[in-house]
Amino acid sequence: MTSHAPIYLFSYGTLQTPQVQISQFGRLLAGQPDILPGYRKAMVEISDPAVIAASGERFHPILLRTGLELDEVTGTVFEITAEELAAADAYEVSDYRRIAVRLRSGLEAWVYVKA
Repeated sequence: MTSHAPIYLFSYGTLQTPQVQISQFGRLLAGQPDILPGYRKAMVEISDPAVIAASGERFHPILLRTGLELDEVTGTVFEITAEELAAADAYEVSDYRRIAVRLRSGLEAWVYVKA
């Protein structure tokens, strides 16, 4: 029997919304509030029609690394499956890249930041 480490995804934008969760994961995710230090939010214009249709938004937040402890982004951390992580990767456009971070809670999580 293999034990799998939990996969955590930190969302600060549209992946927190019920309509995007249903369209990407087929379910609503249960999450906890958390904070990512050393980043700030900006906005990016999305041109992918499928992403705009899922989110209902043309402009999405994106994270920029500042490295400053005073800069922080609030969001939600979700425990997801490997399949759901792949679905999140498919949802995010090329403006984003996925990286591993440590949240204020101490959890290691994936997050999408500016590519």
